[in-house]
Formats: sequence, structure tokens, C-alpha cells
Amino acid sequence: MVQPNTILVTGAAGFIGSNWLNLMVPRHPNIQFVNFDALTYAGNLASVSDIASLPNYDFVRGDIRDRNAVQAAWEKYLPDTVVHFAAESHVDRSISGPIDFIETNVIGTMNLLEAFRAKVGGATSVRFHHISTDEVYGALGDEGLFTEETRYDPSSPYSASKACSDHLVRAYHRTYGLPVTITNCSNNYGPRQFPEKLMPLMILNAIEGKPLPVYGTGMNVRDWLYVDDHCEAIWQVMTEAKDGETYNIGGNAERTNLDVVHAILRVVAEETGKSYDELVGQITYVKDRPGHDFRYAIDASRVRSDLGWEPKETFESGLKKTIRWYLDNQDWIGKVRSGEYRNWIEKNYSQR
Repeated sequence: MVQPNTILVTGAAGFIGSNWLNLMVPRHPNIQFVNFDALTYAGNLASVSDIASLPNYDFVRGDIRDRNAVQAAWEKYLPDTVVHFAAESHVDRSISGPIDFIETNVIGTMNLLEAFRAKVGGATSVRFHHISTDEVYGALGDEGLFTEETRYDPSSPYSASKACSDHLVRAYHRTYGLPVTITNCSNNYGPRQFPEKLMPLMILNAIEGKPLPVYGTGMNVRDWLYVDDHCEAIWQVMTEAKDGETYNIGGNAERTNLDVVHAILRVVAEETGKSYDELVGQITYVKDRPGHDFRYAIDASRVRSDLGWEPKETFESGLKKTIRWYLDNQDWIGKVRSGEYRNWIEKNYSQR
């Protein structure tokens, strides 16, 4: 098993990274965790406030696009392990502004790999773990599942940039011998997710009596994975898998987008006393986005058989936990709703 001493965690003020740190920092007091984050619109230090005072946690504000900032963090902390969450990740944003996605997801990843490559020296370097997405595989029809052998066929600037970063990580392993692992996950949901994503957007709009914008007919299908289950899988892969391995992580919870919205509304009605029928009346169908993949579905049998990972939450249990968290954390919601976020939502959804 890989035994890291100091882990540089990129982008861990964001959704998945913050949940990962909140689980791992208290659990591993002998490992130093360094959160390296640019604090863009989706990065929020309130998401890691519970661990901020722990002695094995440090925060460094830095941008992975800035090679000098990356190098400075390396020289200060001498990390032996990288867990790379940092990414521009919202498909809609990649359509309206693709350059940021190339700069962060491609150039930023290469800057990290270069810094890690300069450090590699046998036992002094443990693992570079790269978190990616099932969107790199493109779209499925009504049947079939993505496996680790599925051909890459990205549809959006976001997924193309993530596909490129995956290829870079593998190339650095094969060319330079870097010890790397990669995970490609399905759609995550859970606490601390920025409100531009489907789940929190629908939860908060339902609570606040706002329209619930659903793309097209709402029949696009995604496989849903509770964020804590994903975090546990990341730890298992980065500490137990062989160098160079890739694993798909999925929740075995395929749902159409419309089914997800209705499931959210049922739980919101139960938790708040609102009328389910009135909540359904808030659904508004909007123009579909360009290149919208029809269906994603992951075969996670390999990580189950190789490492024994299993998701603990069902879609239903994870959804209830998620909605309860948003109801109980209004202060966090207020802090992430910056003017930039509100302006972006207005610009991108008001005319659809």
C-alpha cells in the first residue's frame, strides 16, 4: 500500500476536493495535507472551515496555470504525493468560454506533472493521482456501459480538455516513469456542490420558489455517485492500485434528468411541507445545450473486483442526505452566491 507523507491536493476548496479533505484530514493525522487552490468562483474556504485549524492541514492560494506558484509550493512543502482535483468543470461554461478550460485543465495539469517529474526519485515520490470524468468517453445509446477500455470521444470543450489531461498523465507515466493513477467518475452529488450544477440548482430553486430549468425534454441519462463514496474510492485507488492503472467509479444509479428533478421535489416536499404538485409546476423546459450527450453509464466492476470498493449510499439515501445538508447550511449557501455567480446564471438561463 502507498504510504504518503505530504499530499499536495489541488482544487480542494471546490466540491469533491473539499469533501475529500473533510474526510481524510481528520482520519490521517500523520499525513500533511496541503490544499493548493486558486479560489475561483467555485472555490470556497467555507467548505473546509471544519478542518482549517487542524495541524496537518495547510492552505496555499495558488493557480495551477502559474508554473512559478506551483514550483514555490513544491519547494516549501516537498510533497511526495499529488491528488489533482483542480479543474474547470462546468460544461455550459466551457461552451461559452473554452479558453479557461484549456489553460486550467491542460496547461495546469502539465505544470503539476512537470513539478512532480522533477521530484521523482524512487522512494521520494509516491503517487500522482488524477481525477477525471466519464464525459471523456462521449455518449452512449440506450444500452451499454463505459469501461476502462472505452474509446475516448469527447463532445464538449470541457470533456475534450479533460481527455487531454488524462492522456498527458498516462504519457508522463509511460515516457518518464511517473507513478500515476487515474479515476474517471460519473456525476457526483452531495454537500458543498456549487449551485450551478443540476442537483443544488434544483434543490435551492425548489426551496425558493424559482423556476426549475430542465434542458430539452429532460430525457438525458446520467449515472449518479454520492460524493463521499467517490472520495473513498479515490483514497483506495491512490493507495492500493498499481502504478499506471485507471479505474472507472460509478454509483450504479442511472436516472434521466427529469427523474432526478422529480426525486428532488419529492424529498423537498417531505422535508419542508411544500406541495409536491406546486413544486412540479416550477419545472421549466429550456433550450437544450449544444452537443448534449444523451447517456452516460459506468461499469465499475473492475474497481470492485480489484480493490473491493462499493458505494455505501443508494441514490435515495444520498439524495436525502444532500437535501438535508442544503436545508441545514443556509450560511454556506449565502457565502457562495457571489455577484459573479448570480450574473452568470442570469446571463445563461434567463433567455432559455
